[in-house]
Amino acid sequence: MNKVKVLSIALLAIVATSRAQDLNQAKKAIDAEQFESAKTILKSIINAKPANGTAAFYLGNVYMLQNNIDSAKIYYQKGLAGTEGAKLNNIGFGLIDLDNGNTAAAEEKFALATKDLKKKDIEEYLFIGRAYTYSLKPDYKKAIEVLNKAKLINPQDAQLNLALGNAYFGDKNQNEAYSAYRNAYTIDNTLIRAKMQLGVLLKGAKAYTEAIKAFDEVIAINPNYGPVYRELAETYYLWGRNEPSKYRVYVDKALVNYEKYLSLTDYSLNSRMRHADFLVLAGEYKALETEANKMIELDKVNPRILRYLGISAYQNGNYDVAIKSLEGFIANPANKIIAMDYQTLGFAKIKKAVGEDGKAIDNALFDNAILDVKKASEMDANGLSLNISDVGKKLYELKLFKQAAAIYEIAVANKESKNYVLDNFYLGNSLYFDNTRKDIVKPDPIALQRADMAYGAVIEASPKTQDAYLYRARTNSLLENDEMTIKYYNDYVNVVTEKGPEELAKPATVKKIIESYNTSAASYANTDKAKAIEYFNKTLALDPANQYALDSLKSLK
Repeated sequence: MNKVKVLSIALLAIVATSRAQDLNQAKKAIDAEQFESAKTILKSIINAKPANGTAAFYLGNVYMLQNNIDSAKIYYQKGLAGTEGAKLNNIGFGLIDLDNGNTAAAEEKFALATKDLKKKDIEEYLFIGRAYTYSLKPDYKKAIEVLNKAKLINPQDAQLNLALGNAYFGDKNQNEAYSAYRNAYTIDNTLIRAKMQLGVLLKGAKAYTEAIKAFDEVIAINPNYGPVYRELAETYYLWGRNEPSKYRVYVDKALVNYEKYLSLTDYSLNSRMRHADFLVLAGEYKALETEANKMIELDKVNPRILRYLGISAYQNGNYDVAIKSLEGFIANPANKIIAMDYQTLGFAKIKKAVGEDGKAIDNALFDNAILDVKKASEMDANGLSLNISDVGKKLYELKLFKQAAAIYEIAVANKESKNYVLDNFYLGNSLYFDNTRKDIVKPDPIALQRADMAYGAVIEASPKTQDAYLYRARTNSLLENDEMTIKYYNDYVNVVTEKGPEELAKPATVKKIIESYNTSAASYANTDKAKAIEYFNKTLALDPANQYALDSLKSLK
């Protein structure tokens, strides 16, 4: 063999080894969530060899992780035309089909990827399992089924065991997930993500002390592994939510760790957006506004930045910017709109419509705001219910009872809400007080009947809530329903009597009992004078100088 040929063969071997090393570096960058670095490496591989379908597949996957579907499709298509790893790109297109809810199309593409596989090949099964796990519409059981096929071929593959752990974790099978993660790390102790996931399991079980210890062990092995700091941040945040007295301390630790995560990834727009999502979760709106403005410098057209601007502007009192930003974000059909977008927009409109003192209401803007809040509640009733209650309470405190009632109507539509009973009470009160205003000409019977139903819901759920009976009686008095007025006043007296001498001795309670007796007596006056006299005498037993009772008894005699 001549020297030229020997050198050519050696050079090809070096180039092939270099590309393999580059691909491994890209994989490590993806695992470390350094997506911009991974993209740079993968693009250099493709530029050197455009037919490298494997590199194109990985690059498409990075774009999928960044929610850039159009770019992902370009590289998957490019990869299909490659000479090596081309079939993997069918899995990329299959993942897109899964996200779109087209399972049949996805399965067809997965079948193309696994056609004519060699007996020991598992990579295709591994990526199909991941597709089912990480799809926007995941099927964890299907993922486990596919990955177990690969496990029969090679049970000692670390990446396969990690993928199985993730699928079991998604399927809420903690024991199997733990076993799979442990196996993955035992097989390959450089696979630090597997060890980190053991801490994630503890975080999910609310074992926060143990989770942080597990993450600290990961940091001791590799202090430059960025994702572990994100997990630490989320753990401290959740711990703070579960221990309100230490919330500020833990959230501050969470923010420090999230900054560390950013510094070890790439400070890309996508990393900043993930950070912004966390700031929304933690309620750090000043920091969110700062982050949103930094993101604008990186990308002036990315629509998601409008969400962060809208949320931070609302929380920081700049309602015009909030409305403009969120309306712009929602108007773009390409954006994935969530309930919080509509709710924040609605709340910003309410703030603008009402003003600080509630003296001058923009009714048209307020009514428009209610539509947004209602839309948000229809999208996610449970996740946002407490926010609705808080806004209703603020309107109630401003004595904007009609507006408060509109908000509480949305709140009580969710019977699973933790605030369901209290929201019904405030709904009833809002409707009642709105119909007892000084400028009211005639009470609205429809609104008062709705108030009666709201108090009824309170009484059904919490029979000892004495003021629900009192206000229900007052409401029926406005409705001129004497029978129900007497009934609910009697119920009020019975409930407070059952609570014992201490409750009966309270001046406020005595005053309300006297109101109950006097109003019941007045209701009886036209139909049953004896009963009327009986109830007025009950009043005088508590307050012998009660002028209303004394004058009424004289007229009855």
